[in-house]
Amino acid sequence: MVKPVDPADETFGPRNLSGLGRLTVEAITGLTDLVEAVHHTVTSLSAVRGAPQQHRTKGVTGMVYRNIRATTELVGKGLDPLLDAVSALLDKQTTSPAYEALLAALNGVLGDHLVARNNGLAIPMQFRRDGKAMGQSSLCQAVRPSKGRLVILVHGLCMNDLQWHRQGHDHGAAIARDLDFSQIYLHYNTGCHISENGKRFSDLLETTVRGIEAQCTLPIELFIVAHSMGGLVSRSACHYGKVAGHDWPKRLRKLIFLGTPHQGSLLEKGGNLVDVILEINPYSAPFSRLGKIRSRGITDLRYGHVVDEDWQGRDRFECSGNHRTSVPLPQGVDCYTVAGTSRAESSALGDYLIGDGLVTLDSALGRHPDPRLNLAFPSEHQWVGRNLNHMDLLNHPKAYATILKWLKD
Repeated sequence: MVKPVDPADETFGPRNLSGLGRLTVEAITGLTDLVEAVHHTVTSLSAVRGAPQQHRTKGVTGMVYRNIRATTELVGKGLDPLLDAVSALLDKQTTSPAYEALLAALNGVLGDHLVARNNGLAIPMQFRRDGKAMGQSSLCQAVRPSKGRLVILVHGLCMNDLQWHRQGHDHGAAIARDLDFSQIYLHYNTGCHISENGKRFSDLLETTVRGIEAQCTLPIELFIVAHSMGGLVSRSACHYGKVAGHDWPKRLRKLIFLGTPHQGSLLEKGGNLVDVILEINPYSAPFSRLGKIRSRGITDLRYGHVVDEDWQGRDRFECSGNHRTSVPLPQGVDCYTVAGTSRAESSALGDYLIGDGLVTLDSALGRHPDPRLNLAFPSEHQWVGRNLNHMDLLNHPKAYATILKWLKD
């Protein structure tokens, strides 16, 4: 089970500064390897078309690269104690929205790497409100005024819970005001596999619901509003909650998706194609490793992976087609979807290629020619907003009015 994290972990203290130092060392070392690989390829007369390999240069050039790596590692080993000492003075300083946004973006791109290296910059999964972690007592206190009606907001890739507030509007706060719900926000590392986040989310929900019902003696009714990747994480949580025999899925009444790439993202499919193209030529092949820095969470978006079977035993950068497992919408839950398109009028280009700028109309509406993968939202549970981009779904009045209507029904 996932335990709530102490709010002190969200301060700009030793944990974060030390992690930033280690990440910098790893980045310099990795970039050195990349430059050396390019140097070797360009100066070698034996470069042939085929799979890229990481080569070391020789002679004076090789010595230079070895010294760069050795110096970087030496500095890195002495950097953490220094950062710990300096950051002790900053340990009580709360983070700013700008720092939170930077940390969220970093986790979106490199979050899996941070976890693998046990880097302190990795964002732990927790429920928050106003950017502060909520323990069991604060969760109970938050839910009591609404008599157990709880809406959970789940953010998307490279974002955090504070970014639900956009241009003076916050769907969660507005729902709490207009419908007498209590609202909390999930904060999580979007660079991890979606299925891993789904399992953690399910565990966290189970712990939270059991704790509130035991401590507050309140029957809980759950509602989830999820943006972009957050919708895939929520679907994954529903799947794994059922597999684990959790009780919380029985409390879930409604699940609303905002611009969720149920059928994958064209941008990530394009990124995968760029990887393949770069690897064709031996002179550009070393640069394909730059594209392959992107996290497991990002590559999961290519086809909308929500379970482990979608990625286990596969090279996630291989252009191998869609092998996605069929995971239908959760039974017994009213599911709704909002899709945006940047065009005022319906067109093949605007709806089926551009969509809201990140997610196409078909993907957001869950449509797929294969009946196994088609999510089949009822027509009355779909809404298309025109002249809206992906981020507009977080604050546009018509998008909010639609959410409000569905929650009232």
